[in-house]
Amino acid sequence: MKSKTFKFITFAFFMLFAAPQIFAHALWIDTKATGTKGKAQEISIYFGEFSENDITKADKWFSDLKDFSLVVISPSKKEIKLTAKALDNKYQAFFTPDEDGVYTVVMHHKVKDVYGTMVLDYNSSANVVVGNKTAGNTIASNTNKIAVFSENVDIAKKDAKITGVASYDGAIAKEAKIKVIAPNGWEKELWTNDKGEFSFTPIWSGNYMVEYAHTEKASGDHNGKKYDEIWKMATYQITVK
Repeated sequence: MKSKTFKFITFAFFMLFAAPQIFAHALWIDTKATGTKGKAQEISIYFGEFSENDITKADKWFSDLKDFSLVVISPSKKEIKLTAKALDNKYQAFFTPDEDGVYTVVMHHKVKDVYGTMVLDYNSSANVVVGNKTAGNTIASNTNKIAVFSENVDIAKKDAKITGVASYDGAIAKEAKIKVIAPNGWEKELWTNDKGEFSFTPIWSGNYMVEYAHTEKASGDHNGKKYDEIWKMATYQITVK
């Protein structure tokens, strides 16, 4: 009896103090925005707090987060499933482009455990331009339910406006809140217009993170646990030169 009571108290303590930290963290894809046919392209998956440059060690990821799916969608819409390998502070995978156009890298994972009464659903994507952008350069290539995209991610430059678009459940996300995090941790909240578009002008070089979160009111059973909402997060990294 004491053992069960101790386990319950331990879990309650974890939920009280760890849940806020979990929500502050995100999964994201890191890869070069351009690639070359016949040359292996490195894909890295990180988990942590981007704004604080706080990266969680790969063997410390919570629940079953490491079991994410990772798929590359070619310009001609071929799907390539990747298997990622755990390194010190990230997971790593490779694919080799064999056609011109824009490849879409898609990561998704719905966490096994229900936190409080909420299901956590992580999503991330990246785009790799190979040769030209005549095919695949659209958010529609992303198979995740929630996504962010920029058609000029390969030419992002300091002091030049970057335009992006957000989507949810196969439709553009109107009046959705978007967060942009600069390389130094500076954050700005934006809202999409009636076309699902947002824009910002980077004033520093380096990696920017674009985040789009949506909480869906839905109830059900997830791995034997009741829930009443699903929290979805999409991330998209843009490297500014």
